[in-house]
Amino acid sequence: MADYHETDKHIEMWKTKKLIKGLEAARGNGTSMISLIIPPRDQIARVTKMLDNEYGTASNIKSRVNRQSVLCAIKSALQRLKGYNKLPPNGLVLYIGTIVTEDGKEKKIAINFEPFKPINVSLYLCDNKFHVEALNELLESDEKFGFIVIDGHGTLFGTLSGNTRKVLHNYTVDLPKKHGRGGQSALRFARLGEEARHNYVSKAAENATKLFINPATNKPNVAGIILAGSADFKIVLSGSDKFDPRLQAKILNVVSVRCGGENGFDQAIDLSSKILSNVKFVQEKRLMEKYFEEIRLDTGKYVFGLDDTLKALERGAVKILIVSESLEISRYVLKNSSTGEVVVKHLNKEQEHNKSNFWDSVNSRELDIQDKMSLLEWFTDEYKGFGCTLELVTNKSQEGSHFCRGFGRIGGILRYQLDMRSFDEFSDDEEVYDAGEVSDDAK
Repeated sequence: MADYHETDKHIEMWKTKKLIKGLEAARGNGTSMISLIIPPRDQIARVTKMLDNEYGTASNIKSRVNRQSVLCAIKSALQRLKGYNKLPPNGLVLYIGTIVTEDGKEKKIAINFEPFKPINVSLYLCDNKFHVEALNELLESDEKFGFIVIDGHGTLFGTLSGNTRKVLHNYTVDLPKKHGRGGQSALRFARLGEEARHNYVSKAAENATKLFINPATNKPNVAGIILAGSADFKIVLSGSDKFDPRLQAKILNVVSVRCGGENGFDQAIDLSSKILSNVKFVQEKRLMEKYFEEIRLDTGKYVFGLDDTLKALERGAVKILIVSESLEISRYVLKNSSTGEVVVKHLNKEQEHNKSNFWDSVNSRELDIQDKMSLLEWFTDEYKGFGCTLELVTNKSQEGSHFCRGFGRIGGILRYQLDMRSFDEFSDDEEVYDAGEVSDDAK
């Protein structure tokens, strides 16, 4: 579905969305919650000096409780900045302060990270909430899409990124007209015309490679390609053996427009607006179609459900790990203090409330929780260690919805055939989970 760079970006976007959701819900007393955003062009020294000044000003806050909380937050921010000799390439974001939990208790939190792409906002605010507007702006897609508008009069190459449209190359062509004379002249002119059209399409394919393939990485520099035109040249180009397969795989849409050039470019953008706004939707749909095709053909190169997917991962068999964003399973690392044994359990919401999952019945002791985190979040941190790519899917497409409802919200496409029944001898005692009911379609 996507290369490692695109996969990493989508995962970082998911992490940012998850972070925003938690930060938006957080509230504190007074003005002890600091939101600090430092853009790449700024300097650590300037921000440190600014915080030193703010520390002096905060010393005059009348409320003792609020004053101590603000001073503590500023001190923590200064301490975090000491860990950086210079700003990361994409800037730096810090959220530090004391929040009030659901049960009314105070809790100190300190988060600092480099955003997944450059952040061009400078912000320092002390409030009773965290300000995440700039992070929300980061999630707005600025992916670049390539356009090729080709007809019998010329070819235009352009890009669209956000609301910025750019023409990269535009040239005209004078192809031979169809000849009305008969006999050998007609055959000769037809041959010359066919040769000219072939050369024209070949030239367009070569230009596409020059403009849309990054020579440094040998990968496309656009998220998708739109082919447009008023005649059949767009179809011929898409099927030409001269058209780079790396770009063919990026074709999102082929549209007919009334004219070529820049007017045709504008029409192609209008006609593709829906598919461009849902490019992740299109990629997800293609991935799930590929996954279900493996199942339909019974290739043995697929897996579904938590148990089998984890076994396949441990054996390095998973090529593409597919997980629903709505997977609600927690990963617990539990230690038995009597035996020293450490076990990993995967529990859904209902099982988390079942005390027997945290109890050693042999020694009548409660198991110590050494670590707890969302299994989905654990996958985002650890998937590369299994030698696979990770694709997060939603239930927005029909295929994605079917995957969530009928396949346990987790599965994968395998590198090679794997008979999961051969692993039945492995004990499941160390893993407890509920992957959900599996539909008859999955059996």
